[in-house]
Amino acid sequence: MKIAIAGAGAVGRSIARELLANGHHVLLIDKDERKVRYERIPDAEWLLADACEVSSLEDAHLDEFEVVIGATGDDKVNLVVSLLAKTEFSIRRVVARINHPANEWLFTEAWGVDVAVSTPRVLAALVEEAVSVGDVVRLFSLREGQANLIEVTLPIGAPCAGLPLGDLDLPLDAALVAIVRGSRVITPTPDEPLEPGDELLFVALPEAEPAIRKAVCAA
Repeated sequence: MKIAIAGAGAVGRSIARELLANGHHVLLIDKDERKVRYERIPDAEWLLADACEVSSLEDAHLDEFEVVIGATGDDKVNLVVSLLAKTEFSIRRVVARINHPANEWLFTEAWGVDVAVSTPRVLAALVEEAVSVGDVVRLFSLREGQANLIEVTLPIGAPCAGLPLGDLDLPLDAALVAIVRGSRVITPTPDEPLEPGDELLFVALPEAEPAIRKAVCAA
């Protein structure tokens, strides 16, 4: 897959290394000469240019890429890159980094953003996930927050412990996508029995979250 990353700072470079390790073709774009250091990631393609200018993106042949990531430390830049990628080059998947939580409301499809990643929110979710048992923790928002990836850890003594998944009264707008049990990742099936300490990962609409908690922890 061909992936372009706007922003060659620490975040952009880290993303690039991960993607290259997974076999993807990566282009790093940055207008700061101090950040465009080819020797840092020799396997990546580099472009010294302003990603907010259409001419620069045309020089990069952005229309040949499947994914664009706005990974700079400036929310305004990430929004402009996202909008240009989607409207001018019809990029199939646009991912944008949110640096300041107050700007989250801007990172929507109206600005060309398919997936918005808020660093503060992700860090907060990871902290909550580490300490919360028996409560719903939002890990990630999908499609402008229309749905969320959430996690519920089954507490000791939960009434549903020992019951098969098929017995749970889950809401319609929720899908259990995986069970993390110790070092194992289990594909949910109706006959799979629940165990205390199971981490249940759901994709669900926000309004379904109270019903999930009730079904899992207070059934």
